Amino acid sequence: QVQLVESGGGLVQAGGSLRLSCAASGFTFSNYAMRWYRQAPGKERELVAGITSSGRPTNYVRSVMGRFTISRDNAKNTVNLQMNSLKPEDTAVYYCNRVIGDFWGQGTQVTVSS
Repeated sequence: QVQLVESGGGLVQAGGSLRLSCAASGFTFSNYAMRWYRQAPGKERELVAGITSSGRPTNYVRSVMGRFTISRDNAKNTVNLQMNSLKPEDTAVYYCNRVIGDFWGQGTQVTVSS
């Protein structure tokens, strides 16, 4: 069955960096576009960034442009989110998503302290 497992979250000071990873299994990873979403307390889930099956980034939300980079490794079945210059407003649970079929991971918490 489709499984998505996020890792790499944690507590970091403003201005710091984190690298999130999502390990995918149960399907042919290289055939599917993937996305990262986030949900902050009391807010709706929002799309952060997407990436095509071949590795072209798409759909960066304006607030992370120039700071976050999405990438994938089809040989390792992972999709990554490099987050630099983190801000307190980036605090959220970050989720990995397979676009087709709408599969989700369990999420990883990112907390940015000021």
